[in-house]
Amino acid sequence: MSEGPRKSKYSATRRLLLKSKLLKKAASMLVAESEAKKHEKERVVSECYPPLKLSGLSVQELQDLCKDLHRKIDVVDEARYDMEIKVAKNEIEIQTLNQKIIELKGVKRPSLKRVKKTADDMLGAHTDTSKLMKGDFKVNLKTVKKADEKREEVTDWRKNVEAMSGMEGRKKLFNSN
Repeated sequence: MSEGPRKSKYSATRRLLLKSKLLKKAASMLVAESEAKKHEKERVVSECYPPLKLSGLSVQELQDLCKDLHRKIDVVDEARYDMEIKVAKNEIEIQTLNQKIIELKGVKRPSLKRVKKTADDMLGAHTDTSKLMKGDFKVNLKTVKKADEKREEVTDWRKNVEAMSGMEGRKKLFNSN
């Protein structure tokens, strides 16, 4: 029992050939199955409801036939509706049982999706004014003014370069010293 990668029994071309044959066979089986279902449906419909013979019937007989067909349609619709309700109830029951199983396993999935909200949206959602006051805490803080220290004005040396250029700038340097 080596733990290294196992070599396949078939070559890549052989596997590809087998795969294509399997897909062709599956496709033909699907077509045959759909044909069988179609024939079965036709057989059941023809068995339950023989073809109507309308020739030679009077107006009254046609009206009776229509009323009878409407009654049958109503019965079928009621049965279909009942089945839909049963299916819906069963699906809901399956979902609740799956949720219980997940809870028993200890893995809980969140039922809500994440929604990005800003702080203003979250505060706007609260109608209680006390919660609004707690959220806006900067309003109630005291403001402390610091004494502005006198700072020496720093001049930009690039502006001084133009002023100091030439003879006048050199005279100013000598005069200031």
